Amino acid sequence: MPQSVLFCCDHNAVRSPMAEGMMKKYYGDTVYVQSAGVKSEMEIDGFSIAVCEEIGVPLSNHRARSFDEMQEWGDDLSAYDLIVALSPASQRKVLDLTRYNHLDVEYWPVMDPTGLGTKREEKLAAYRQARDQIRERMISRFGPPRGGT
Repeated sequence: MPQSVLFCCDHNAVRSPMAEGMMKKYYGDTVYVQSAGVKSEMEIDGFSIAVCEEIGVPLSNHRARSFDEMQEWGDDLSAYDLIVALSPASQRKVLDLTRYNHLDVEYWPVMDPTGLGTKREEKLAAYRQARDQIRERMISRFGPPRGGT
């Protein structure tokens, strides 16, 4: 188990906040967890909040942030033991930003649910699928949750 993990995606509004929230709930007492996006001009997605509340993971207080904002605030990417990219764009950005550092970067391909479905239930189903992809990969990588399921 790494001591610190950074999850990242395109806007830090859907996939990476879900991953951050689940990681904190499942392993929070043993690992420092944050998330970021390539950009951060969006707020946390309401469907992400809804599907994570279904499993007891609160996201409503999450504030999106970008890699640039992290660096402005003094949060150094090289300080993380593991960076998990959840989108191709975030993987490219992380590999570029960390090219001179020796740290583990993993790519977990997780579908982007934002453009899927036209009705509320269809959208929720797509967001649940993305949430469950992250959860399954997380448990496969880090083992059974320690803080609840």
